[in-house]
Amino acid sequence: MVLADGHGAQTFTQTFKDATDAFVDFVPCRDFQATITITYNGVMHYTVNKAGDFWATGTMTGTATAVPLDPVNPSFSGKFTTWFGTSDNKQNGVDHSTFTAHLTGSDGSTIKFHETVHLSTSASGMTVSFDKPRCG
Repeated sequence: MVLADGHGAQTFTQTFKDATDAFVDFVPCRDFQATITITYNGVMHYTVNKAGDFWATGTMTGTATAVPLDPVNPSFSGKFTTWFGTSDNKQNGVDHSTFTAHLTGSDGSTIKFHETVHLSTSASGMTVSFDKPRCG
C-alpha cells in the first residue's frame, strides 16, 4: 500500500495479464447454459482513508468462449469488457457496474449484450437499485 497526500489514505493497485477463469452460466441473450471461459487483462484500484471511507474501481477486457452443455446449441466466441465502481462511507454507499459482450456463434448468429447495474444506499436508509440487461 502507498500513503497518498498525507491525509492518511492508503491506495493499492493490482493488474492482471492473461488471467483465465472458467465457469458454467447462461449464455447472454440465449436460453441455455454453457461452460464459459474468459481470458483477460485488467486493473483494479482501491483507496481507503482514515475515516474508513472506501473507493474501488476495476476494468477487465478480453476474450470469451461459451461451449454449450447441450451440444445441440451453438458455441460462441468473441470479446467482452466489464467495469465496476464502489464508493462507501459510514453514511452512504454506491455500487455500479457495466458488462458488454460481442460474440459470434458457430451457427453464424451473433450476440451483442450490455448490462448496467446500480445500487445505492443513503444515510436515511433509502435504497435505489436497478439492473438493465439489453440484447441487441
